[in-house]
Amino acid sequence: MDLGFIGLGRMGANMVRRLLLDKHRIVAYNRTSEKTREIMTDGADGAFSLPELVDKLSKPRAVWVMVPAGDATEAMIDELLTLLEPGDTIVDGGNSNFHDSVRRHAMVAAHGVNFVDAGVSGGIWGLKIGYCLMVGGEPEPVQRLEPIFRSLAPTDGYLHAGGPGAGHYVKMVHNGIEYGLMQSYAEGFEILHASDFKLDLAAIADLWNHGSVVRSWLLELAASAFSQDQDLTHLRGWVADSGEGRWTVQEAIDKDVPAPVITLSLLNRFRSRQDDSYQAKVLAALRNEFGGHPVKTE
Repeated sequence: MDLGFIGLGRMGANMVRRLLLDKHRIVAYNRTSEKTREIMTDGADGAFSLPELVDKLSKPRAVWVMVPAGDATEAMIDELLTLLEPGDTIVDGGNSNFHDSVRRHAMVAAHGVNFVDAGVSGGIWGLKIGYCLMVGGEPEPVQRLEPIFRSLAPTDGYLHAGGPGAGHYVKMVHNGIEYGLMQSYAEGFEILHASDFKLDLAAIADLWNHGSVVRSWLLELAASAFSQDQDLTHLRGWVADSGEGRWTVQEAIDKDVPAPVITLSLLNRFRSRQDDSYQAKVLAALRNEFGGHPVKTE
């Protein structure tokens, strides 16, 4: 089927390539025209402006927006609404806050346009293994776009999670769980790394993926990283967060749900960005003041 696709970053470009493999007609647009020309060599029909993209699509049109969450997504939807017609559909595949998705659904509906929120997981590996899709929206536009969703996803990797906002809500909690899993693996492997035994962390990570209750794709990725350098000497321990962990913690607070593991995993990411923690200095100072415990100075 026809699909307009906006945003050709590493993830977006590979999503287009996966759709092209299933013989969908993709009209692709990126604000940086070089990326548009690049994806055209893979078989996409390129557009170098939003009006051109809309003009090239058959009706009812469907346009997938894959740009950074927040202001960029808001501006893109606003611009599309000046070009689309009633019955067309906008799909937001970015990591948007579900509150924004609920609001945007109402805003877009006022123009007679459908809005679908699609939580996407798969990262840079999605082209090969598929993308897990968590979709929210009204039944009619979601069902109409199912050929797209099923081409992007692996077998059983697509779910219409519920009404407007449900897709991004499920993706938000998914990423909160991911934070906790990653933190648990990180702590366990640090204990192994600190051991007096000379342990092969890549071999252990690989072992645990064969019959162990802690096996997972994240563990496969850990094995890959350790096989290159188990001391990870090429990396700094600086960890970003893209928002979903914060939103998950806020939702837990709003719903009175205890979520200590996810919360602490988020806070540990904040700690990773401090070269020298002021609160750790306060702790050291207090121990020295009340007990004369030794401290390290600059």
